[in-house]
Amino acid sequence: MLRRLSSKLIFSLVVIVLLVKTVALWVNLSTQEAQLLQSMTAGADQLSRSITSATWHAMLSDQRTSAYQVMNTIAEKQGVERIRMFNKDGTLMFSTVANEELRIDESAEVCTPCHAHTPPRVNVELPSRTRVFRGGDDRRTMTMITPIYNEPSCSEASCHAHPASLSVLGVLDLRLDVSRVDEEMRAIRMRTALLTVVEIALIWAFLVFFTSRFVETPIRKLIAGTRAISEMQLDQPVTIKSSEELAELAHSFDTMRLRLKSSVEENAEFTQKLETKVEQRTAQLKVAQHKLMQTDRLASLGQLAASVAHEINNPISGVLNLSMLMQRILKDDGIPPGRISDFRRYLGQVASETSRVGRIVSDLLSFSRRSKPQSTQADLNALIRTTVSLVNHKLQLGNVAVDLDLAQPLPAVCCDSSQIQQVIMNLVMNGAEAIHGGGTVSVSTRASDDEKSVVLEVRDDGAGMSPEVVDKIFDPFFTTKEEGKGVGLGLAVVYGIVEAHGGEVEVESALGRGTRFRVRLPLQPSPNGDGTMGKVDT
Repeated sequence: MLRRLSSKLIFSLVVIVLLVKTVALWVNLSTQEAQLLQSMTAGADQLSRSITSATWHAMLSDQRTSAYQVMNTIAEKQGVERIRMFNKDGTLMFSTVANEELRIDESAEVCTPCHAHTPPRVNVELPSRTRVFRGGDDRRTMTMITPIYNEPSCSEASCHAHPASLSVLGVLDLRLDVSRVDEEMRAIRMRTALLTVVEIALIWAFLVFFTSRFVETPIRKLIAGTRAISEMQLDQPVTIKSSEELAELAHSFDTMRLRLKSSVEENAEFTQKLETKVEQRTAQLKVAQHKLMQTDRLASLGQLAASVAHEINNPISGVLNLSMLMQRILKDDGIPPGRISDFRRYLGQVASETSRVGRIVSDLLSFSRRSKPQSTQADLNALIRTTVSLVNHKLQLGNVAVDLDLAQPLPAVCCDSSQIQQVIMNLVMNGAEAIHGGGTVSVSTRASDDEKSVVLEVRDDGAGMSPEVVDKIFDPFFTTKEEGKGVGLGLAVVYGIVEAHGGEVEVESALGRGTRFRVRLPLQPSPNGDGTMGKVDT
């Protein structure tokens, strides 16, 4: 509870009020007690002087019995405990306490107000003649001594035995009960304590009420408003009128809320416009990507044209030669009996070469076929062999050998075969073109360690690339080839196809150490909901 501001404020104010009231109460009670004791002292002094005056007349008439009777009568009154009379030598001359015999010297407490000084004091002020103390029963009493002076009317009397030079004849010792004062003080203390408790309770109640109304409630509203703002609930105004300071603070929060709301609305509007533009640009990029794929395919087909022409030319030339030989063997009356075996051999060679041409054409059609990308199970090793066979002649012309290291068995990959062939074609041709003066392009496959994908690696022993070039090789239209020998689309297309299949492309290269491309293709297709790759359309 003391962690709350209102509780701390109430507690602090109550403690301050309690301390002030305690000090004020102590001062008030002390003052009242002093006033009561002062009044009682004045009454005791008046009583003591009345006793000495009454006894003076009796003594002057030499009627000691009457004087003692007056003192006994007074001692019977409520509040008077004892009356004693001592002569100047300290001998007890009279006491209202029966059978009391006492002689005191000058060092006794009753004599100190006068005899504590040298010479002894004659006139003693009232406070010095009064003493309040507690008895054995823990009850307070007040004692007062009153000097009995040797007045001229007494010293000149014929019956008086004391000379005029003697100033003090004795003292009157009066003891009064202070219980009534103590009882009145206890009553005053009780009333004051109850009044203080009531005052503290009322102050506490008023503090709780006003603090709750003017401090805690507005602060709770501020907290609720700030929490709403932190949760982006910007339609709740913050209004406080309890005080000028809190109202100004609430106005500042409300101004911040309105500005934040305006900023959020502007941001939402800007975000909506940005999303619309992004969608438009994405559609444009898809169209551009489609055109890029077609451009790269046309470039790849152009590269294949020369290689396939040479591949087809050789068997066609063989078929032509074999046909001419078969024409020579064939006569008007048929095939000579001795040349039938040669004719059959030539005919078998024609069939073999024709089948070879058919396979080349079939592989070329498979590579160049334009169809909607479909995710089907494919043998990656078979795709590699088919693709390499298409460019084998061109590689031989460039004095480039292909080293195949294909893992057996290799899990089937769920992919678009035509697009993966294009990836293999681009990587192999890219490696071959990076080799100057002859070299080797190594193609290998293996299953990944987690058995969730297959890995295709294409490595060449060419000149390699610097780190700056490696960072840009997948950017469209970036190329390191001479002008007219490349447009910089091949690796960008490779990256797009592999990403569309949910795979990854990594490249490692260093100047003078060749280049290695590592392609990871997942065994399961990336989920697009329609069974297609979705991003690449060839």
